[in-house]
Amino acid sequence: MQRFSQIFGQQKCKVIGMIHVDGLPGTPNYAGKWKQTIEKAIYEAELYKKHQLDAVLIENMHDIPYVPERLLGPEIVACMTRVGQAVRQIMPPHVPCGVQVLACGNKQALAIAKASQLQFIRSEGFVFGHVADEGYTDACAGDLLRYRRLIDAQDVLIFTDLKKKHSSHSITADVSLLETAHAAEFFLTDGIIITGTATGQAASPKDLEELSGRIKVPLIIGSGVTKDNVDLYFDGAQAMIIGSHFKRHGKWQEELSEEAVADFMRRICELRMSK
Repeated sequence: MQRFSQIFGQQKCKVIGMIHVDGLPGTPNYAGKWKQTIEKAIYEAELYKKHQLDAVLIENMHDIPYVPERLLGPEIVACMTRVGQAVRQIMPPHVPCGVQVLACGNKQALAIAKASQLQFIRSEGFVFGHVADEGYTDACAGDLLRYRRLIDAQDVLIFTDLKKKHSSHSITADVSLLETAHAAEFFLTDGIIITGTATGQAASPKDLEELSGRIKVPLIIGSGVTKDNVDLYFDGAQAMIIGSHFKRHGKWQEELSEEAVADFMRRICELRMSK
């Protein structure tokens, strides 16, 4: 918790805004407009800066269909590093910036964070294997933390998904969410993320209740938070990642809605003042 507080500050329930980068070169959705891709990420960073979000998270969400880590090309790392540098220059120094590389590009994300001076990554498959829509995901904690040491990136926090969305967890059905969380703690995670079953789907309040106050690392809500349900998560979580709710019509594929961002942050201010 101490490292998290040092980087993210003392505000209650931090708000982390998603920057869904347009399809990158070499992926099916790439539109051939690399300069515009960077400019769009900069625009979204500026909007988040204007509304005083606590952190931002950059992700190659539009690179569908995703490929497993072994098939991620150097162009993805190079382009995400360029975007990371651009976003880092926009956000104030005290505002943490992070990166996730889909799918399971955890070492790639660490390298990007190191090069772009980002403060955290979101990692898939940290503990326990599972089957995702891009294939089998194996546990990576041991390899990933050794790589972090190898590239001198110990100052980059690793937040890890538990029983990740868009995945089947039947092979670990006999392992509870709390047991999974304790395994991630034992394997030195810097923070735990819980989600719904798919992008934009709300995390179960029962899952939050099962973990809240029973783990020693920060607990982060990774999907489905809106201004209408944020009360359910505000007291039990240390942070929340907001993506779909900040988009037009609440759909992650749409453009960022400044009105949605402003409304949500007003609600957060109200909650913080009332506690």
